[in-house]
Amino acid sequence: MATILAFAGSNSSTSVNYKLVQHTTSLIEGHQIQLLDMTRYPFPMFSEDEEKQKGYSNSLVELKNDIQQANGLVLSVNEHNSNPSAYFKNVLDWLSRLERKFLDNTKVLLMSASPGGRGGIGALGVTEALLPRFGAEIVGTFSLPSFHQNYGEGGIMDAELREAHQKALTQFLDSLK
Repeated sequence: MATILAFAGSNSSTSVNYKLVQHTTSLIEGHQIQLLDMTRYPFPMFSEDEEKQKGYSNSLVELKNDIQQANGLVLSVNEHNSNPSAYFKNVLDWLSRLERKFLDNTKVLLMSASPGGRGGIGALGVTEALLPRFGAEIVGTFSLPSFHQNYGEGGIMDAELREAHQKALTQFLDSLK
């Protein structure tokens, strides 16, 4: 049994990426899952001055420890102007200052979702290129476009998208064995 940490790279209370993470973790059996709601992690904007004056918050240290104790990470990133949100980039900045390789030996299922037809692929691509610098191994990716049309109470409604999601999830879970 693996320990899986799951969260969205968004601090929005209405995040479609958090909904995708919740759905994804609901499909996982036989593993210990820790689901984080990032609205509860209000980090100040990173600056060297802030770091020198105040150091690292307890919630940042706890987040790093949770990541490092997990065997795998389920992460869905939101997109602002074809890039990860400033919030998510800020979280990465803080974590990497605390410990550069904070994702060392961590298997990652990387996803994105958006209300638009591109499914957050800009943010997905940027994040997919960035996380290995911190030690992550991306073992599966998935993008859910047009979230409000393709997702409902029962999950992903489009058969092709549902199959692609399941394939990425299976790749991720197989990597944890």
